[in-house]
Amino acid sequence: MHIPKNFIFGAGFGLLAMLYTPQVQAQTAGTTAGFKGGLNWTNLRASGQDISDENARLGIHAGLFGRTALSDGLSLQAELLYSGRGSTIEYNGLLFDQSISFNTAYLDVPLLLAIRLGDVLELHGGGYFGYLLSSNVSTSGDLGSASEDLDRDNFNSMDYGLLGGVGVNLGPAQIGVRYNYGLAEVAKSDGARLFLGDARNSTAQLYLAIGLGGR
Repeated sequence: MHIPKNFIFGAGFGLLAMLYTPQVQAQTAGTTAGFKGGLNWTNLRASGQDISDENARLGIHAGLFGRTALSDGLSLQAELLYSGRGSTIEYNGLLFDQSISFNTAYLDVPLLLAIRLGDVLELHGGGYFGYLLSSNVSTSGDLGSASEDLDRDNFNSMDYGLLGGVGVNLGPAQIGVRYNYGLAEVAKSDGARLFLGDARNSTAQLYLAIGLGGR
C-alpha cells in the first residue's frame, strides 16, 4: 500500500505544528493535544435517493487531535484519523439469508472550528480530506462467508466533505457526535460505477477525546 508523500506531508503538517511543542506550552490553556476515537455509522448516499438505515455499516475511527485557541471561545482543531466506512446489503429470501458488505478504510484529516457555548458545550464545523487506504467486499450468511480485497484503482483515492457536530467537555475528556457529509464520488471506474453509481460517503460518529494538555 503506497500513500503519496505529498499527502502525508499535507495531512500531518498542520497537526504536528500543534502537537510538537515544548511540554510547558502544551500545558497552557490555549493549546491541547490528545487521542480521539469512537464508532462510525456509515452509508453510501446516491444523488436523488434517501439514505436507508438498513444499509448502514458499523465501523470505528481512531487517531490524534491538536487544538489551539484563536480567541476566547473559538479554537482551531486538526485531527489525523483512521476511519472505516462502507455499506451493507441484507438479502432475506425464502431459501437463504445473506449479508454483503462493501468496506473501505481512509486516512482522514478533519479541520474544524470549535465554538464554546459556556463551560461545557461546544459546536463544531469545518471540513475533512481523506485518502483511501483499502477496499474490500465481504459476505456472510447461509451461503457461507468470504472476504476479497478490491483493486483500489476502481475507486477515487481522495475523499472530502463537510462536517458538523456537538461536543460536551468533561474535564480533560470530551464526548460528542459528528456528521461527515461526503462530497466526492466513491466510484472511479466504469465497473465500480455500475454497482455504486455516483454514491458518496455519509458518516455519523460517536466519539471520546482525551486531552493531554489544558483546554
